[in-house]
Formats: sequence, structure tokens, C-alpha cells
Amino acid sequence: MQTASTNICERMGRSQELSEFKRGAVIGCHLCNKSIREISLLLNIPRSTVSGIITQWKQLGITAIQPPSGRPRKMTERGQRIVRRSRQLSAEFKDLQTSCDLQISTTVRRELHGMGSHGHAAASKPYITKCNEKHQMQWCKALCHWTLEQYFPDCIVPSIKF
Repeated sequence: MQTASTNICERMGRSQELSEFKRGAVIGCHLCNKSIREISLLLNIPRSTVSGIITQWKQLGITAIQPPSGRPRKMTERGQRIVRRSRQLSAEFKDLQTSCDLQISTTVRRELHGMGSHGHAAASKPYITKCNEKHQMQWCKALCHWTLEQYFPDCIVPSIKF
């Protein structure tokens, strides 16, 4: 057995696919009569993953990653890029609907929510009126010559020399 410092692979994260090289290394170790436990310790891969790769190789004769089962995703890569770039989609996702020729369905909405795009109107920010602008300018000019002690009367401010 090898120690953790001499492992040839990094520890796998959750839901991370193994490369073809690592899958081949698992099969190579299996062909050299290593046990699943030894392969797991040597390559620092979970035993269940090693077992699954060996079982797939025995049944299908391949180690390639199979496409996931189930219905394919409705949104294309292009649509996902548009959503990531455009932060101001309307509540009905009209921009996405027109640019990708999609009918926005519950499936697409769920996918957009999963990507962090929730169709809601942005909060309105009030404009600065001329009166407020004038008051802010007066306040800034009055305070521009203050020292740190005047800004922070309750704090002990170290003297900074430039």
C-alpha cells in the first residue's frame, strides 16, 4: 500500500467525472490482479467508483462515460450563454424567447431558476433631484477638510504618515 503523499491522483470531488486516463488506470490495475480496495487506495478514488468502472468494463467492454439517461435538456448552450450574459430578462423571459426561438415552458423556467436567473423587475432607484444634488455638494464641501478623528470620534485612529 502507498501513503497519501505518493498517490498518483488527486481526491475526487462530488459529481466529478473521471478522465479516460484514470479510468484506464483502474482497468490496468484490475488486470494486474489488484483488488478494488487496493485500486481505491492507490488511485485515491472511492471504492464504489472503482467497482462501477470495472463492472461497466466487464459488461460493455468500454470505459467511456455514457450519456446520462432521461430526457435531454430543453435549453441549448447558446441559450445558457445568453442567460448568463443578460441580467435584465423580463418576468416572462421575452428576450430569451425571441433570441432563441423558444416557447418558455415550465421546464425552461426551472432550468433558468437553477442557473440563478429569476425573472423579476429590477428595483427602481429614485433619481437625484437638483435640490438633493445641491445639498449633497454642500455637505461634501463642508466635510472635505475633516480629519480622521472628526470622522470617527469614538474610535482610536492610529496616525498615518505618508
